[in-house]
Amino acid sequence: MAVALRSGRCFFLPVPLPRGLHLSGCCSRAMQPSPPPAARPESPGPAGWLGALRFDNRALRSLPLDASEENVPRQVPGACFSRVRPSPVQNPRLVAMSLPALALLGLQPAAAPEELEAEAEAALYFSGNRLLPGAEPAAHCYCGHQFGSFAGQLGDGAAMYLGEVLSPRGERWEIQLKGAGLTPYSRQADGRKVLRSSIREFLCSEAMFHLGIPTTRAGTCVTSDSKVVRDIFYDGNPKNERCTIVLRIASTFIRFGSFEIFKPTDEHTGRKGPSVNRNDIRIQMLNYVISTFYPEIQEAYSDNSIQRNAAFFREIMKRTARMVAEWQCVGFCHGVLNTDNMSIVGLTIDYGPFGFMDRYDPEHICNGSDNTGRYAYNKQPEICKWNLGKLAEALVPELPLEISELILKEDYDAEFERHYLQKMRKKLGLIHLELEEDDKLVSELLETMNLTGGDFTNTFRLLSSFSVDSDPLKLEDFLAKIAMQCASLEELKVAFRPQMDPRQLSLMLMLAQSNPQLFALIGTKANINKELERIEQYSKLQQLTAADLMERNKKHWKEWLQKYR
Repeated sequence: MAVALRSGRCFFLPVPLPRGLHLSGCCSRAMQPSPPPAARPESPGPAGWLGALRFDNRALRSLPLDASEENVPRQVPGACFSRVRPSPVQNPRLVAMSLPALALLGLQPAAAPEELEAEAEAALYFSGNRLLPGAEPAAHCYCGHQFGSFAGQLGDGAAMYLGEVLSPRGERWEIQLKGAGLTPYSRQADGRKVLRSSIREFLCSEAMFHLGIPTTRAGTCVTSDSKVVRDIFYDGNPKNERCTIVLRIASTFIRFGSFEIFKPTDEHTGRKGPSVNRNDIRIQMLNYVISTFYPEIQEAYSDNSIQRNAAFFREIMKRTARMVAEWQCVGFCHGVLNTDNMSIVGLTIDYGPFGFMDRYDPEHICNGSDNTGRYAYNKQPEICKWNLGKLAEALVPELPLEISELILKEDYDAEFERHYLQKMRKKLGLIHLELEEDDKLVSELLETMNLTGGDFTNTFRLLSSFSVDSDPLKLEDFLAKIAMQCASLEELKVAFRPQMDPRQLSLMLMLAQSNPQLFALIGTKANINKELERIEQYSKLQQLTAADLMERNKKHWKEWLQKYR
C-alpha cells in the first residue's frame, strides 16, 4: 500500500509501493520533532548512519569559485559556483526516503533497532540543519533560454550542491539539497520549496528511474514546522505552507545553461551572461565535464580538442534524443524545457509542472503558464533539438558552429526516431519480428487513441491482454473493454471545441489568400489547419449520441486491431 500525506495526516492508497521506497509519514514517530536547529548549520563530527559518506568535491576544485561570499541576489561574474550555507528549519522530520537511491551513495538500510536514529539523522542532515563532514555547500551559476528568450543569469536559486560522494563501488555522485534557503541566484524568491511540490519531485524522480528513463534521483524528503507563503491556486488567496527539502542525487547537475554564462548581449532581450569574454572558463568547464563524465571521449581524443568536443556534442545529442524518446513513450510532459533545465549528461532534471497524459492528446500542455503551447507533448522532441542548438552556440569557439550544426542536422532526428520506434515495438510486443510498416502501425495507433480519446497508459495495459486468435467473441469482449476507457462524449466535445471566434477565423482565411506576407506575421497555416480540423471533429460529435460514439469507437479500434493482429 502506498501512502499519501495530506494536511499532516496519512491516507493509504491501493497502489503498490515501489520496493525500497520508505514513507515515514505513515507512523506518528515520523512527526515527532527532531532536535531544535542551530542558528546556523554545524559540522559536529562524523554522523552515525551517514558517517560512512566519503566526499571528494572535484567540481569545486576544477571550476572557478565566486570570490565573494555575500549571500544576496547579485550578478556573479567569473565563477561557476558560489559558496553558501543552508538556512535551518524548525523541527525537521523525515517524510520519505528511497533506499535504492541512497544505496547509490553506499548507504544500507539501518537495522531495526537503529531505524529511528537513522531517520532522525537523515532529517537533521538532509534538511540542511547540520552539515556532514566533507560537505561544501555551494550554488551553481548558469543562464538559460526560457520559453525561447534569453533570460540572462539564473543559477541555483533554491538548490545547493553539498558535494560529491564516492561510493564503495567507485562511483561519484553529486548530492544536492533543493529548498534549503537563499543563494546569490534566488532573485526575488525565498529559496524554499513546499511539501506538495517536494513530494511530486520525490515520487516522480523515483518513478521515472523505475520506468527505465534517465533521471536525477531523490534520496529523502524532509519537511518542517517552518512556513512560507504560497498562492497555491494563483487565485489571490495565499496560504502558509511547510518548508520542505528534497535530497537530489545525480552524477552532476551541470546543464546546457551552465555554458551560457559566456553569452554576449542578446539582440532580442538585451541580456547577457555574467562571464562574457571568459573563454578560459569555458575551456575549464569543457575539460572538467568531458574528463569526468565522458572519460572514454577524453581518452580517445586527448590530442585534438576540436575532435574531442565534437565527439562530446554528438554523445550528448544522442543521449538527449533517447531521453525525450523515452518521455514520449510513457506520455511524460516536462513542462519547462528551458535550456537551464537540460542536463549535460542526458538526464531528466528539475521536476516542476510536469505531468503524465491521461487521455491521449498530442497537443497536451501540462504547464498552466505555457500559453502558446511551446512545451506541449508533441513539441518536446523538436524543443530538445532547439535547446541542443543553443548549447552548440554556447560552445563556440571551442567547437565551431558549422561542425555542431551538421552533427545536429544529420544525427538527431534519426537517433530519436530509431529509439522511439524501438521502444514502441517493445511496448506493443513486436519483439520477434521487425517490419518496415511498424512505424505506420504506431502512428495509426496514436491516431486511433486521439479520435477515440483513449487513455494513453490504460490502452497499452489493455493491449498486453489482447488475444491474437480469431475468436469473434474474444474480440467483442476486448473491444468493449477498450471502448470503456475511451473519453466520454462530453469530454471529447470539450477537447475538440473550436478555440477561435468564427469571424476571426474567416478573416484569417481571407488574409491568407489575399496577403500571405501579412498573414505570416500574425498567424500560421498549421494553426489554421488545426482549427479547421477541430471544427470538423466538433461538428461530427454534435451529431452523435453516447451509444453512437461507443459504436464509432469500436469500429476505429477494430480496424486497428486487425492490422495489429
